[in-house]
Amino acid sequence: MSKNVVVIGGGIMGLNTAYYLHKAGHQVVVLDKSEMNGGASYVNAGYLTPSHIIPLAAPGVMAKGLKWMFNSSSPFYLKPRLDSDFLKWAWYFHRASTPKNVAKAIPVIAEINVLSKALYEEIHQSGDLGDFQLEKKGLLMLFKSEQMGREELEVMKRALDLGLEARELSLEELGKMQPGLNREIQGAIHYQCDAHTTPNQIMERFKSFLPNAGVEIHTKTEVTAFRSSGAILKGVETSKGYFKADEVVLASGAWSPLLGKQLGIRLPLQAGKGYRIDLSRPTPVRIPAVLMEAKVAITPMDGFTRLAGTMELSGINNDIRKNRVEAIARLTEQYYDELRVEPKELQAAACGLRPVTPDGLPYIGRVQAWKNLSLATGHAMMGWSLGPVTGKLITELISGSQPSMSLDPFQPERKF
Repeated sequence: MSKNVVVIGGGIMGLNTAYYLHKAGHQVVVLDKSEMNGGASYVNAGYLTPSHIIPLAAPGVMAKGLKWMFNSSSPFYLKPRLDSDFLKWAWYFHRASTPKNVAKAIPVIAEINVLSKALYEEIHQSGDLGDFQLEKKGLLMLFKSEQMGREELEVMKRALDLGLEARELSLEELGKMQPGLNREIQGAIHYQCDAHTTPNQIMERFKSFLPNAGVEIHTKTEVTAFRSSGAILKGVETSKGYFKADEVVLASGAWSPLLGKQLGIRLPLQAGKGYRIDLSRPTPVRIPAVLMEAKVAITPMDGFTRLAGTMELSGINNDIRKNRVEAIARLTEQYYDELRVEPKELQAAACGLRPVTPDGLPYIGRVQAWKNLSLATGHAMMGWSLGPVTGKLITELISGSQPSMSLDPFQPERKF
């Protein structure tokens, strides 16, 4: 049965959801208050990461955040502020950061990432978006210290237990795979299970394909209110008029709690700002890598190399902190002998806001208060990787079909 579905949010979640809803025969409208040309969906590292099985809410993370609280250039920065929503979120995050919760989350994160990577491959093979970059070179986890190496080796062992492809590289193997690395690097783990893409390329292809396929996309259209009858949402009021809906999908990223409040929904979620620096010239980078001590990701994309990193919890804002951008550049240069970031590249840095839940798992599914509202948000640093599977799961939910995996771990109203 075809339904009229309004998707609020035109990022990677919203567009993937619109894509799969359209494929299932639904009539889809996408609403976004921006011009849909920036933000987290455009500035991320482009990774498809089955290897990233450890949730952000892990033991010791909050302690590091508190330690770095007054160092605004640190990799994980908590801006001190008296905000009740932030303080509640921080308490929930602390309570979720236990070995038990991490062990419970690991197989779930692996399963949803593997499913999503396969869906990226299906989209690529379909030709719907043309021949976009999808390279399966894997991901290097580069480390300079023995301690960091030991920690990542434990993660690798867990990944292998889950059937993911990974191996520890000797320095000789690493040198052949990625020449030009600094001598201080002691080794690397190579996750062959991972892949990478160019985010802005895929986003532009979606924005071209979907309207041609019959999906309406309305930019600079801000949601102002909802119409309802009992527990049923009837439509969405916006700055550009009213949109009738049989189903509504909230895929608004870091802005989701603000809209949730209009619907009486409590949604613990904070905006985690990340930065990117693009180098539009030849660089020595061949293989995507995470520079472990620096907490920086570096990716050889289609026509340029991207540096991406940091987690900054400072509320909803798009302020570029110069010291954080400079820290990303300075730390990256310490891993590659021939790589230097130029001042003009620093000046062109951009940021995006990732929606971060307290336990590191996204919100995917229904809420009790509304029978026809679905949430697709809270993916934090896995957002790009999990776009397709989230869109497919939401489509299965709306269509009344069997979900590709259990949605129980992602329930929006779960307790922390």
